[in-house]
Amino acid sequence: MGNTEHYQVVIVGGGTAGITVAAKLARKLKSGSVAIIEPSRVHYYQPLWTLVGGGVFPKQKSARQEADFIPRGVTWIQEAVDAFQPDSNQLTTDSGRTLSYDCLVVAPGLQINWDRIPGLQEALGKDGVCSNYSYETVDKTWEFIRNFQGGTAIFTHPSTVVKCGGAPQKIMYLADDAFRKSGVRDKSRVVFASASGGIFAVKKYADALNRVIDRKGIDTMYRQNLVELRPSQHEAIFEHMDTGEKTNLHYDFIHVTPPMGPPDFVRHSPLANAEGWVDVDQHTLRHHRYPNVFSLGDAASLPTSKTGAAIRKQAPVLVENLMAVMQNREPVVHYDGYTSCPLVTGYGRLILAEFDYNLKPQETFPFDQSKERRSMYILKKDVLPRFYWSAMLKGIT
Repeated sequence: MGNTEHYQVVIVGGGTAGITVAAKLARKLKSGSVAIIEPSRVHYYQPLWTLVGGGVFPKQKSARQEADFIPRGVTWIQEAVDAFQPDSNQLTTDSGRTLSYDCLVVAPGLQINWDRIPGLQEALGKDGVCSNYSYETVDKTWEFIRNFQGGTAIFTHPSTVVKCGGAPQKIMYLADDAFRKSGVRDKSRVVFASASGGIFAVKKYADALNRVIDRKGIDTMYRQNLVELRPSQHEAIFEHMDTGEKTNLHYDFIHVTPPMGPPDFVRHSPLANAEGWVDVDQHTLRHHRYPNVFSLGDAASLPTSKTGAAIRKQAPVLVENLMAVMQNREPVVHYDGYTSCPLVTGYGRLILAEFDYNLKPQETFPFDQSKERRSMYILKKDVLPRFYWSAMLKGIT
């Protein structure tokens, strides 16, 4: 173990959660005491991908160099984690490097499991099959929407958790607007096929979204999970979540939200719960079995929507509680499950859903946020990206 590098805090993941926490810790701990492990050279602002898929922005607007956001004084280890050894306060990277720590923050995000849907990987980006969940293919979404000549357009929502629970439907509302503008909507069928039991988990926003669906004439298929694509026949195969009955649906265009889950190196580690997520207390974000381990963001076992807005509220709680543990105090700051999903309902219209663990609305503005508003669309389109790059990733929230 002579080659083991030691840090006060090791952060796994350099996405929204990891960088935000690193920026906050860099202000509290001495230079060189924090390390962040992240293999990617590019950092993406993924909430923009809905608008990229809708033709509002080029995808390049969502990408910046990761190096520009590693906080000063934080060591960037540009590798991937291979395995955790929490009993000895260590982990190993894919190059065989061993790191030890006083405290560990696990924030590697979600893993997208494209291969869970047979036929999807080879079809993606061709013949009307698209997904906003990949930087490589997100611009194909707009290409296919723009060139759609009518027929059946399907938008899917899988049985797994996804990044931002509303994202699978947002691109559908934009596509519906685009089809109307290009004059093909009257010869088109727009279908929302979701494994969920309804359009949204919070009744206040679900009621508003159902009115949008009715106004737009969208067909809904609930409890239907996409299990296979047959691109040569332009067929999507859905399985009913309750009966197991399968339905074949022809498509001319299909936007697929792929199944997602915890990264394999987390799922197969001692840190995981039975479902594979980092097993933390939902209020303190501290691990249930390893008191010097914390987690936030998409990989954590928190029963709330996985969004950047949730991370914004989680990060200060985690940092305060981690500092308490380092000072041999009990963590007392609590996260209430706050999350937000800006639900784009068309070009220039947005419902801003904000709620907590109890699915109770927790709204920021002094008006009814379940109403579609242009001001909230501008917030998503213009204000939040600037806030993300210039404030949140610098620990200023």
